[in-house]
Amino acid sequence: MASGIKDRVAIIGMGCTVFGELWDKGPEDLIVEAFEEALADAGIARGQINAAWVGNALDDINIGNSALPLAHALRLKSIPVSRVENMCATGTEALRAATYAIAAGAVDFAVALGVEKLKDTGYGGLPLRTKGLANDLWMPYGSAPGTFAQLAGAYTARHGASSEDLKRAMAHVSWKSHRNGALNAKAHLRKAVDMETILNAPMIANPLGLFDCCGVSDGAACAIVTTPEIAKGLGIANPVTVKAIQLSVSHGWEASYHEWDGSSIRNTQEAAKRAYAEAGISAHDLSMTEVHDCFSITELVTMEDLGLSAEGSAIFDILDGRYDNNGAMPCQTDGGLKCFGHPVGASGLRMAYEVYSQLLGRAGDRQLANVDFGLTHNLGGQPANSVAAVSILGRLN
Repeated sequence: MASGIKDRVAIIGMGCTVFGELWDKGPEDLIVEAFEEALADAGIARGQINAAWVGNALDDINIGNSALPLAHALRLKSIPVSRVENMCATGTEALRAATYAIAAGAVDFAVALGVEKLKDTGYGGLPLRTKGLANDLWMPYGSAPGTFAQLAGAYTARHGASSEDLKRAMAHVSWKSHRNGALNAKAHLRKAVDMETILNAPMIANPLGLFDCCGVSDGAACAIVTTPEIAKGLGIANPVTVKAIQLSVSHGWEASYHEWDGSSIRNTQEAAKRAYAEAGISAHDLSMTEVHDCFSITELVTMEDLGLSAEGSAIFDILDGRYDNNGAMPCQTDGGLKCFGHPVGASGLRMAYEVYSQLLGRAGDRQLANVDFGLTHNLGGQPANSVAAVSILGRLN
């Protein structure tokens, strides 16, 4: 295996807008807001930026197919600016591109920015079913909740878990996210919800109730990256560095169900295995995670796919509080997709923003006591035909 990019890239500035139903702002407003925060954090001039990538997944109405809106909004004169898209891993894909450019020595300063104005794109910001074969494969059970509900059935069948234990564990996942989101001034949903309300909520796709499903949001997040050497020259003695970024994309083999029973996400397992190897750590060295909780069952299964819970034990680890903010392995300290929100193109960078903030001790009421390594995880598509991205951030040793 190649040596990877561990500690070859430093993040020197990050920014993130409030996520929500931002009817009074266009994508350009969100782009500028996230970028200006990141630029001020980095302490460099706009003219020092050598290249930029914008991630946008579904908002063809406002953004289109090129990166010109980013160049226009940020007044990036005559530098390479590119648009990337990789379903729900789009924000991480933008960060991966910028990070690789730095690691390759091609540029000194690069920008990764993700943005989405989903509330302007139609019903709930969901993609149209007229976009071709890929979307038909993405939602074989008619909707995203319907598709991910199948994951719950497969999981209980494989592990012999009771439906009552599973339901309470999923409710705990949502309860935790709402409690954490209430502490986050930038979160879309900032209200704690009690367990009984979650357990008795209307059913969306059995066993997923209303509070088991994340919504969609408007928002943007941004990162500015450089080399550790340049970061030190800027006076950053111990910068946040990228320990690993790994991506695993399915060609749909799982859908045959010959080697897969639908109870896990194989791409998450593969991307995580590669990321741990690249970072030179194990799952148990992590201090926190930000994972793709599009549905509460997804977060539950992801705890096992990342190696944080033993196979078949995530239900009990969740109920024991292992992943609460005061638990052994905090997950979704900022509220996750469920409560921070899910503007698809920005979500991966939003996760990195939370890990970056925690590593620098800037998370306010959400701040954890000891943070050495943080992991982010995105899952695009659906369990049988997905793209999974896993990144690990830490401090320069």
